[in-house]
Amino acid sequence: MRHGKKHNHLGRTDSHRKAMMGNMASSLILHKRITTTLAKAKALRVYVEPLVTKSKNDTTHSRRTVFSYLQNKEAVTILFREIAEKVANRPGGYTRIIKLENRLGDNAEMAMIELVDYNTVYGKEAAAATTATRRSRRRGGSGKGQAASAATAEVTPVDETVTAEPEAATEVPEAPAQNEENAEKGE
Repeated sequence: MRHGKKHNHLGRTDSHRKAMMGNMASSLILHKRITTTLAKAKALRVYVEPLVTKSKNDTTHSRRTVFSYLQNKEAVTILFREIAEKVANRPGGYTRIIKLENRLGDNAEMAMIELVDYNTVYGKEAAAATTATRRSRRRGGSGKGQAASAATAEVTPVDETVTAEPEAATEVPEAPAQNEENAEKGE
C-alpha cells in the first residue's frame, strides 16, 4: 500500500532524488537564490526548511545531521554562521518561491526559490516605501478612487522623466539633419 508516501518523486530513483535535493540545497545556501522548475522548487522547500530550523541550534549533532543531507562542508558552515543568525527570530517560512515564465525548450513551469532574508527587493526598505505612499480614507470620498489616484500619482512622474529624455534626444539630431538638407538644396 501507498499510505504516507506523499512526496513528489520527480521522475527519479530514490538515490538520484536525494543527491539532487542535496546539491540543490547546497546551491541555494551558497547562492541564496536559484532558478529551477516549479516542482523541484516545491520539493526543495520541503527539503531545506527543516535544515534551516536545525541550524538554529548550533551543536555538533545538528551539524552532523545537516551535513548528512548536504554533503558540503562550505554550505554547512555558511548555514550555521550566516543564515542561522538572520533567521534566529523567524518561526518558519525561510524560503520564497516566485513563479517565472515557462521554459522555451519544453514549456516547463519555472520558478525562482530564494532565502527570504537575503532578498533586497521585498525587504524592509520596499515595505517602508509602499506604506509611506498610502493615503488615509479620512480625506473624504471612496477608498477605491483615492487608491487609483495614488497609483497614477506614483506612475506619472516616472513616465514624464522617461518620455522627456528621448524627445530631447530626438530633437537635437533632427535640427542638424534639416540644416544639412537645406544646405544641399542650396537654401
